Amino acid sequence: MIRIVDVAREAQVSVATVSRTLNNSARVDPVLAERVRAAVQKLGYRPNAVARNLRRRGTQVWALIITNLNNPFYTAVARGVEDVASELGYSVLLCNTDEDQAKQDRYLEVAAMERVAGVILAPRSDDSDVSTVQDDQIPLVVVDRALRQPVDFVTAASFEGAVLATEHLLRQGWRRPACITRPADTATAEQRRLGYEDVMRRHGLAPVVRHVGFHAGGSAEMISALLAERDAPDAFLTIDSMLALDVLGGLQRAGLHSGRDVGVISFDDASWAPVVDPPLSVIAQPAYEMGAEAARLLARRVRSEGPAEPQTMIMSTTLIVRGSCRRPKR
Repeated sequence: MIRIVDVAREAQVSVATVSRTLNNSARVDPVLAERVRAAVQKLGYRPNAVARNLRRRGTQVWALIITNLNNPFYTAVARGVEDVASELGYSVLLCNTDEDQAKQDRYLEVAAMERVAGVILAPRSDDSDVSTVQDDQIPLVVVDRALRQPVDFVTAASFEGAVLATEHLLRQGWRRPACITRPADTATAEQRRLGYEDVMRRHGLAPVVRHVGFHAGGSAEMISALLAERDAPDAFLTIDSMLALDVLGGLQRAGLHSGRDVGVISFDDASWAPVVDPPLSVIAQPAYEMGAEAARLLARRVRSEGPAEPQTMIMSTTLIVRGSCRRPKR
C-alpha cells in the first residue's frame, strides 16, 4: 500500500507539501506541486478521502504543541488543557518544541498526518506557518503568543502587565530599570517590551533593553557587563521566570541583593518565587486558566459551535508585590 510518506520521499518534499498539493492549496510552489503530482502518478497513490474523514470524525486526540516544558508557565498551561480535555473525553498528545522552529513544523506535520481532532499551539514566533493543519481543516487554537494571521487565540494582558511592573518600580524609587526580554519575533515578549518602554518614555527616562535568545548562551556575561556599567540599572523587569533566575544569579555574582541594592520584578509566579530570599515580586499570569480556556474553545471548534470568526480572549495579569522590589528607606 502506497502511503503519503512514500509520495513525499519520491517527490523529495515534505509530507506537508504533499498534503497541501492534494488539497489544492494555492500556497504550494508550482514546481513542488508538479513534482508531487508526478510522484502520485508514478506510484499510483490514491488518497482514501472517505476513510480519512471518518478517521478525523472519530479521533478523540488533540495535539498540544508548546515551546518549553522547563518553563513553569507552560507546564501550568498544559495542565489546564489536559484537565479540560479529560473532562470532555479527549486525550492530549503533548509535544515540546524546545523553542525550535523545525521541531514545531515537524509536530504540525505529524498532527496533520495523524488527523488529530484539534491542535493547541504556543508558537515559536509570530510568523510561524500553521497551514499544515489549516489546509486539512483541523481546528487550531493558539495560546500565549500571537500569530500575525487571525486565528483563535488565548493570552494574557502582557502590555498592561509590563506597565504595572514598570510603574511600580518607579514608584518605589528605582530610577534606572532595565528590561531583559526575548527575541523580537516573539509576540508576547514584544508586548512586554513595549509596555515597559511606554512607561519609561512617559516619565522622561531612557529605556534599557537587552534581548536574550532561547538557546544562545551569554546571558550571564551580558547581565554582569550591564551591572558593571557606570550608569548600571538599579532595577530589572524580566519577561519570564527563566530570565529572572539569570538576573538573580548575576546579582549574586556581583555581590548585590535584590530589594536592597537592585529591584527585580518578573513575569510568571513560578513555584520558587515566594521562597527565594527575598521573595520575588511578579506579574502573575493565569496560566492554568489560559490552558483551560484554550481547551474549551478548541472543543467548541471541533463540534463546529460558536461564531465562525476567529476569537481572541485576553486574561488579566496581577502584580504581586514581594521583597525583591521594595526599595529600603535611605
